[in-house]
Amino acid sequence: MTLIKSISGIRGTIGGNVGENLTPTDIVKFTAAYATFIRKSSGVEKPKIVVGRDARISGNMVSKIVIGTLIGTGCNVVNIGLATTPTTEIAVTKEGANGGIIITASHNPKQWNALKLLNSKGEFLNAEEGNEIITLAESDNFAFSMIDDLGTISKKQYLQDHINDVLSLDLVDVEAIKAANFKVAIDCVNSVGGIAIPELLYALGIKEIFKLHCSPHGNFAHNPEPLPQNLTELSSLMKNTKANVGFAVDPDVDRLVIYAENGEPFGEEYTLVAVSDYVLQHTPGNTVSNLSSSRALKDITEKNGGTYEASAVGEVNVVAKMKANNAVIGGEGNGGIIYPALHYGRDSLVGIALFLTYMAKSGKKVSELRASYPNYYMSKQKIELTPEINIDKLLEAIKVKFKDETITDIDGVKIDFPNKWVHLRKSNTEPIIRIYSEAPTMEEAQDIGKNIIDIIHSMI
Repeated sequence: MTLIKSISGIRGTIGGNVGENLTPTDIVKFTAAYATFIRKSSGVEKPKIVVGRDARISGNMVSKIVIGTLIGTGCNVVNIGLATTPTTEIAVTKEGANGGIIITASHNPKQWNALKLLNSKGEFLNAEEGNEIITLAESDNFAFSMIDDLGTISKKQYLQDHINDVLSLDLVDVEAIKAANFKVAIDCVNSVGGIAIPELLYALGIKEIFKLHCSPHGNFAHNPEPLPQNLTELSSLMKNTKANVGFAVDPDVDRLVIYAENGEPFGEEYTLVAVSDYVLQHTPGNTVSNLSSSRALKDITEKNGGTYEASAVGEVNVVAKMKANNAVIGGEGNGGIIYPALHYGRDSLVGIALFLTYMAKSGKKVSELRASYPNYYMSKQKIELTPEINIDKLLEAIKVKFKDETITDIDGVKIDFPNKWVHLRKSNTEPIIRIYSEAPTMEEAQDIGKNIIDIIHSMI
């Protein structure tokens, strides 16, 4: 059982001991600390906070505790209920709210949940702000409101606003999508994607939708991380229905995975590559992804005359680098698309709309689009962390061992070789060291990662 406090929010497993898991007591402490931080940073005595959640089993319980705590600290709550992460982010700005809390553990299995904390721009808090909230929570340095100063609660829905904003984008061509008469298959893992994705597709003029796991009851039909080994049903559905394209999302709908008409995965790293290629063809500019993302985005960006930059892992880091680099699109290689023309947050809805427009305008099949991009293969491996492992000491030793290569250490250690790379970092969301590697063949990518793992084991 685990409780992780990081740049990605407060994440843990439900049940168990206080301080070791995401228990009701821990939820109250961190929510109250967040409310205290928002009141102080905004200068508003009764801040307005938007709360949305994914459909996981514990969501209703956690939501009630969060909302009750916010009201108890004098905040006025706008409860948007079951909502995607990007919808909640957009709702914060549309409400003119002082912040927001998204109750979701993203791709984690059902026993996990988390509080993702937003600022008044509907963007994630930075590391300094997150650390201030953690300090407040751990010191119990917060107070609750007296009876006459309790907050209020209102209920609203923002999915249609989100969809309308996507449809109004210059690079989304609804008429072209309608004319293409696409058949689309989807897997929404029994969470909020099952509400949002069909509504978006119908609004885009898609008439035939083949649905897998679209009932938002939170009993995930398979491991909720949208990886090929978890999406075999979608692959079969593609072949059986002769759908033109397949889409899969994670429980909070900020990661988008694409399947080709032949039932083959497009590759989660290539979601951002393809959508960026379409955007850059029409609005040339710069791009950003994190250090663990494919080199293919750099290739596509430079082909279109732009500049590519890499950030530390974490959406807030990507967004900061995008703003500094004036990027027209960016994101993370796990299928997270950030399109600033809509908002600065990973958003599967805008990714679907842009990709379908690209398909319609290019006249190409999904497999043909994939074949047009540089071929890189990525291996994602990990090492479980134990208390005796000194991660900082390990990473320093790795840097020394590979000192003759190009080293980047803004987030863990990334080693760039002439035609491949390997990136080691401590996860923000799980007690593991992630080891990502990329090369021209899968065998080479796996070999680099295994080599690093062997070196680490020899040092432990």
